[in-house]
Amino acid sequence: MKPRLVVVVGPTAAGKTAVGVALAERLGGEVISADAFAVYRRLDIGTAKPAAAVRARVRHHLVDVADPRERYSAGTFLRDADAAVTDIVARARVPIVVGGTHFYVRALLYGLFREPPKNVTLRAQLEHAWAEDPARLRARLAELDPESYRRIAAGDRQRILRALEVTLLAGRPMSELWREEPCCKPRYPFRMFALSLPREVLHARISQRVEAIFAAGLVQEARSLLESGVPLHAHALKAIGYREACRVVAGEWSEAQARQATVVATRQLAKRQLTWLRGERDVTWVGGDDPVAEIVAILEASGGTGAGAEQDGDQCSG
Repeated sequence: MKPRLVVVVGPTAAGKTAVGVALAERLGGEVISADAFAVYRRLDIGTAKPAAAVRARVRHHLVDVADPRERYSAGTFLRDADAAVTDIVARARVPIVVGGTHFYVRALLYGLFREPPKNVTLRAQLEHAWAEDPARLRARLAELDPESYRRIAAGDRQRILRALEVTLLAGRPMSELWREEPCCKPRYPFRMFALSLPREVLHARISQRVEAIFAAGLVQEARSLLESGVPLHAHALKAIGYREACRVVAGEWSEAQARQATVVATRQLAKRQLTWLRGERDVTWVGGDDPVAEIVAILEASGGTGAGAEQDGDQCSG
């Protein structure tokens, strides 16, 4: 028997962190962060990590667990998240997964996608093509796999190259392979709740958040990271906000330009997140004035948060 997970997802700036903390307090739980950048130490302002006082009140797992000079992978996340679930349940607590990185959420729920083996020659060809003309490669991805093209950020070199590599090796769109991959049963029983906000409210929150992180010293934090030896090409500094702040440090942009670019990039991220969620199965949308009360009521009506009634079936490889 596997423990049931409570999963809180939604677009960036929708309030997932606050909802996760409130649920943990209501349900006797602990938060497992599914955020690809909150894992990095010293990336505090731009990732909107919970304040120290909040983390003292509600335990958070997988925050500040990685060196920003190294890349933290989905495979590492899956291993660490499984260990966190085991630890939380062993102490009779409820695992509450709070995530903005939906690839991480899906990896935890269904396992990692079984991709074709990497092809060194093809990858080198794609990397060379990217160095010459990134827009041309993005156009090729749009032609071969429109769904992946819509979901992957324009500047996300690694994911674009891997999507093309998988598509070319398999002879089919990577997004199509993803849809065929789901296991007979998830790795854990779960209830997934997505926070829904009107578009204008979400955009206002995004603008407010961006103003707040720059006012709190995002540029200074980026400068400190670079001066401490974190290379500009590090994955950690590809996070929205940090990549823009680094251009201010380099003297390429003014802070006003960086703020505006961060707002635009964050809105684009929110759009991609919503696209992913609308295509995901087993999502319950909550959008009232009190999402925590909504979620608690749904959980109580469905039998609480204890162990699920089903054994695991065949699982995806991890």
